[in-house]
Amino acid sequence: MSKLASNALPTPAFDDPKHHLRIYHGDCLELLAQIPESSVDLVFADPPYFLSNGGITCHAGKMVSVHKGDWDKLPGPDVGPVRARFDKVHEFNTAWLAAAQRVLKPNGSIWVSGTSHVIHSVGFAMQQLGFKLLNDISWVKPNPPPNLSCRYFTHATETLIWAAKDKKSRHTFNYKLMKETNRGKQMKSVWEIRPPESWEKKFGKHPTQKPVALLERILLASTNEGDLVLDPFLGGGTTLLTAFRLRRHALGCELSAEFLSLSLRRMCSNLVQVDLSLSCVQFSLDPFPNPMDRSCRTRFCRDCPSGRPATMPAQLQLVQQERRFYFIGRTKREVIFTVLADSLDEARQKFRASGRPDSDALLIIKTETEIYLA
Repeated sequence: MSKLASNALPTPAFDDPKHHLRIYHGDCLELLAQIPESSVDLVFADPPYFLSNGGITCHAGKMVSVHKGDWDKLPGPDVGPVRARFDKVHEFNTAWLAAAQRVLKPNGSIWVSGTSHVIHSVGFAMQQLGFKLLNDISWVKPNPPPNLSCRYFTHATETLIWAAKDKKSRHTFNYKLMKETNRGKQMKSVWEIRPPESWEKKFGKHPTQKPVALLERILLASTNEGDLVLDPFLGGGTTLLTAFRLRRHALGCELSAEFLSLSLRRMCSNLVQVDLSLSCVQFSLDPFPNPMDRSCRTRFCRDCPSGRPATMPAQLQLVQQERRFYFIGRTKREVIFTVLADSLDEARQKFRASGRPDSDALLIIKTETEIYLA
């Protein structure tokens, strides 16, 4: 992402230089206009479906109004004939697709997800703009909500269109990996993947949130490690989260402050992880051949052969005590300094004395060890 860093992009709401992840708050059309031409390897987009205009849906078995947010309303005044409203949707789709096409590398590709309300406009706009259509994927949801009107088949799929930048593009497709994933058979264009699991909604949920499993398959199929992925409609941040896990670089743009906050919470929870391991060593210091329960002090021990009270004294002797502080780096997410100290202030003084400023540490972990002689 170094090429992007040298250009006059707006200040990101989130920037992790170590993992090459950025999130911008604002209109994606404005951001796309500032990204250098031919700099992105892959675009994944889940654009608004424009359903929040008085429609109904099923939630928890009940009929509820569709209102995902102002971002899901038709652009411009919500008046006029049906044809005029569809023209507005198509104009919007054509605009952002053209902007995405400009920033794609010559061999780059794009994935767009949507329901029947928007995906046909997306496909037609792609044809008009000269994209090379590669596949249309049917994502099958095992447990879709019922159809309340009983006048249609239950909506159990979403469509994803995969397209290359133009007809000359030599797009990336990791065919062997997809075949291995599919138990040695060619992977078909019908994917059965469950909606987001409960752990994916730990910090909140987006009304059109995509599962990590779906984005994993997309990124593994059409990108390589180190490739730059762009999501112009970031939503709950699944694309960036998946890119981070798969060692891809990523940019995201989100208009809603509410869902920008959700993305930040999800990203930070995955970026700040500390693995602690505890080793337990057991050995015997008991000179007696028979086992003895030393956990009881005043009661009679059933396991004692004599039936007498256990010999363990009530008072234990403290033979060693230490406090150790671990400093986790802000840029390098690992232990960068460890020290024995009686207090946090003393530990920080020793950290500074080592030649490091306080800003180098993202967080500090304290462990206390006490060893007693029974």
